[in-house]
Amino acid sequence: PLPLPPAAGSPSLPSLPLASSLVSRPLVYPTPLLAYSSHPRLILMLPVFYFPPTPSSLEWMMHLLLDVVRDNRSPSPLVHLAFKFLYIITKVRGYKIFLRLFPHEVADLQPVLDMFADQNPKDYETWETRYMLLLWLSMTCLIPFDLARLDGNILSEEGRTRMPIMDRILKVAKSYLVVSDKSRDAAAVLVSRFITRPDVKQKRMADFLDWALSTLSKSSFQTMEGTIVMDGMLQALVNTVDTIKDNPWKLMPSTVLECLDNCKLSESNQTLLRKLGVKLVQRLGLTFLKPKVAKWRYQRGCRSLAANLQFSAQVPVAQNLVAAAVTAAADEEEYDIPGEVENVIEQLLIGLKDKDTIVRWSAAKGIGRITGRLPKELADDVVGSLLDCFSFQETDNSWHGGCLALAELGRRGLLLPSRIADVVPVILKALTYDEKRGACSVGSNVRDAACYVCWAFARAYDPLELKPFVNQISSALVIAAVFDRDINCRRAASAAFQENVGRQGTFPHGIDILTASDYFAVGNRVNCFLNISVYIASFPEYTQSMIDHLVNMKINHWDGVIRELSTKALHNLTPQVPEYMTNVVLPRLLPLSVGTDLHTRHGAILACAEITHALYKLAAENNRCQYTQDYVTKIILNIFSTIPDGWQWLINDSLRSLPLVSSTARQQIKEAAVSALAALCNEYYINEQREANPVLQGELLQQYISELQNTEEMIRCGFSLALGALPRFLLKGKLQQVLEGLKKVICISHKDVSFAESRRDGLKATAKVCQTVGVKRDGPQDEFVCKDNVIQIYMMLLNGMSDYTTDSRGDVGAWVREAAMTSLMEVTLLLVQNEPELLDANICKQIMCCVAQQSAEKIDRFRAHAGSVFLALLNFDNPPIPYIPHREELERIFPRSEAVTLNWNAPSQAFPRITQLLGLPTYQYYVLLGLTVSVGGLTETTVRYSAQSLFDYMKKIQNNLDAMNNFCETLLRVFEDNLLNDRVSVPLLKMLDQMLANGCFDIFTTEENHPFSLKLLTLCKEEIKKSKDIQKLRSSIAVFCGMIQFQGDMREKVLFQLLLLLCHPFPVIRKTTASQVYEMLITYSDIVDPDILDVVMTVLSDTNWKSGKGTVNDVISVPRSTYRFIQVF
Repeated sequence: PLPLPPAAGSPSLPSLPLASSLVSRPLVYPTPLLAYSSHPRLILMLPVFYFPPTPSSLEWMMHLLLDVVRDNRSPSPLVHLAFKFLYIITKVRGYKIFLRLFPHEVADLQPVLDMFADQNPKDYETWETRYMLLLWLSMTCLIPFDLARLDGNILSEEGRTRMPIMDRILKVAKSYLVVSDKSRDAAAVLVSRFITRPDVKQKRMADFLDWALSTLSKSSFQTMEGTIVMDGMLQALVNTVDTIKDNPWKLMPSTVLECLDNCKLSESNQTLLRKLGVKLVQRLGLTFLKPKVAKWRYQRGCRSLAANLQFSAQVPVAQNLVAAAVTAAADEEEYDIPGEVENVIEQLLIGLKDKDTIVRWSAAKGIGRITGRLPKELADDVVGSLLDCFSFQETDNSWHGGCLALAELGRRGLLLPSRIADVVPVILKALTYDEKRGACSVGSNVRDAACYVCWAFARAYDPLELKPFVNQISSALVIAAVFDRDINCRRAASAAFQENVGRQGTFPHGIDILTASDYFAVGNRVNCFLNISVYIASFPEYTQSMIDHLVNMKINHWDGVIRELSTKALHNLTPQVPEYMTNVVLPRLLPLSVGTDLHTRHGAILACAEITHALYKLAAENNRCQYTQDYVTKIILNIFSTIPDGWQWLINDSLRSLPLVSSTARQQIKEAAVSALAALCNEYYINEQREANPVLQGELLQQYISELQNTEEMIRCGFSLALGALPRFLLKGKLQQVLEGLKKVICISHKDVSFAESRRDGLKATAKVCQTVGVKRDGPQDEFVCKDNVIQIYMMLLNGMSDYTTDSRGDVGAWVREAAMTSLMEVTLLLVQNEPELLDANICKQIMCCVAQQSAEKIDRFRAHAGSVFLALLNFDNPPIPYIPHREELERIFPRSEAVTLNWNAPSQAFPRITQLLGLPTYQYYVLLGLTVSVGGLTETTVRYSAQSLFDYMKKIQNNLDAMNNFCETLLRVFEDNLLNDRVSVPLLKMLDQMLANGCFDIFTTEENHPFSLKLLTLCKEEIKKSKDIQKLRSSIAVFCGMIQFQGDMREKVLFQLLLLLCHPFPVIRKTTASQVYEMLITYSDIVDPDILDVVMTVLSDTNWKSGKGTVNDVISVPRSTYRFIQVF
């Protein structure tokens, strides 16, 4: 195999395999080069490995490959491959850099032309060859001799006239200008270089231009062929106009311009055609104007950074520069401007509004170039036309193109200081341009281009010119750098601010702000809104403008995240100017909080809340709580007629409307409503005696408890959590009523079996209620968790541990089990810290066993949660939880030092630990039940590690008869308790198959008719009785075949079951049974008499067990084969 090329920094490039093959064996075809052709990935990696930055290395590589091309003995595939490598080089380095390295002697012209005779323009696999040949020809055609001198005797040996070289080159160029591959681009380069030769220009230019314009006029961009042709013609014309230095064809620009107008390229859907059209128009426009630099343009006199920072000393210099510019403008030579220039500028202004950025950028550059050749008055008219692009009737494309053009004019000094006063307001609007379109908005490109304008102005103008606008520009750039939604706009604004600080030196606190809001700092949007904004607002020059921007532009933003961040930013900015927030901002927000626009109302309400909260904290610090009371009352009364009733209605309505809310926002609304309910109750529903109004308490609880039986699951969820959030004084005397209501939510009934989310939230609410009311051993059961209701509470929570509800979303019961584990832990810790006497040994045993079962199951996330709860209960020591079974053994299996590092999510770490609990009698049943669904599951890693851990445990007890008997009794009990429960029975059959195959029961195989095997067979028969579950039947077949290893009457009973399965109505079961029995007889050949073994194997292998859908003979062939099989036995 060919070795990979070395890295680009290799010290000895000529020693590469490719180079050594070509150099050391000049007479033999370089087979290593051909070997590379079979590795496309190596071709893609070639630029990385082979391209050092030095031009000498490029030249060496070019000559190396061209030697292969020039060798007449090189086969055609090798030549094409060499040109492919050359193309890769040009693609990486650019054809303009690489072009001048081509050999361009007179002797090279004829061979290159001759190579075109062997090329097929329709061969799309070798287009790189034609592309490179055209580039090579564009270099060789520049030889400084009249091409007619190379024709010699134009009569060939046969007496026919040969085509002159000039016509041959032109024919090649024309033919490749209309192809559909990249050779078209190279042909345009060839035309631009060839047609501008003095001899060709004189003889062939007019004819070529006529042909190009005629072809362009006849083509249409409505078809793909027409688009390709127009692209080739436009590229040729663009490159030709750019190459011509003088203008011998006086009337041609007008003709070309007229042709372009007739083509109506602006209506084309092809971006490239529109871009080429704009580029050609601007270059044609330059031919109408004298190639000179405008004397009236603005020139900044000093480029020194240190001098800019001391601009005050340069006032006389700046005044002299302005005076010099006025004098130069007065002496400027006047000349007539052709009427076509107006048409050119009009088309470029239209190009600024194009829908594609590359077209707008090309038009902006064209505006800058043409304006630089116009007189001062006409250039000012162009600026006026540009400012019309910033009307609010225009689209974002027009604003973006206008910004690019203004930046180009400013960069070239063509936007005079007298116009800055007109331009700056427009740019300030562009910095915050955000036009809503449907569910989103457009304008990020406009804001980015506006930042570019500010960057260009900083480099172009003297600080004195921009001094009147410093505060406006600096505030606008700071706002864009901190509060813009898009990261590229924030970074562009930061770069523009940095450029102004460095070039102008007049931005207030520029260095300090730059340090906090550099390129990397503004990359994090949350950091910008909540941290950087606070620091910048500490400078008074920026505070008010930042707050106004948030209130006017951001709290009504279409993106909810921006609205929330803006209100949080207002909260953080409030301490800077509390009076302004109180007297100006809040009065402005109050009408918006009841407006018709949803986004504005949402942002205004949030902003009122955040500002009020900030004012409250500020007043509390200064002991002036009355400071915000009036405004809080106004805010609430502005939205609701009465404070408590209005808020209570809002909370209740939000909870009842949860089914109508999207799933993404439902949880947030539920949590917000519940937290608001707690705050409302603590503030308004408690009297001076710290008690609740009995009437209000009864009405509220009755309303909430009745909603727990609502037919909508989400309403049950909301009101369950609402009950859990109620304060203690509202639950006093009503605890038993609340628990009974929650019990109905938690219990599974036939009509609400799928309401897993409501059961989850009911369990959470039960734990919260217990934590709220507290524990008192001998207290009344209507007020405390006490000895009379603690068992009831635990039974409610433990019932959630057996919820295995499934629906289209999967195991939704896992949500309930997770909530039950958390609630059990919270209630248990509450009891052990306050009244440990209430804990019962049986309750503690059930908790630990159920959690251990969950820690052995198959879902990683819930297994990890169960493991963390298990260790939290085991390791809690303030005080320790009593009655934990086998505490010492558990602490040895799970050392406290490894509690943090143990990753329960990883099956490779969890199952080796959890299977050790099989040796503890109390946990054995529950852990084995959990392991069953893991070992018989579907996830590869879970099955592998859980099965391996189980087998390791079985090997340890293999010689311990008592341990094996206990384990097998537990296994049979698990099977019997979950008979016909497919969630457990099917994985259990799979686990039994693996255990039988791994010899886990070898200790029982030597004893005939062992009770374990008989009981297991009975349970398997009962499990598959009348079953039509294919997966279950297949698993039972494997178990029956594995049980053949037991001695005694078991074998006959097992064989009988297998014979019944051979007659099963399902063809796939018959086929699976025959295949498994065949493999069983190979493994346990002693169960069949050797004299008939071959007959049995033949019957099993040759019978078509899947037949049964064809003729009558096919239907009865299976029973006959089975009967024959029985006869053999």
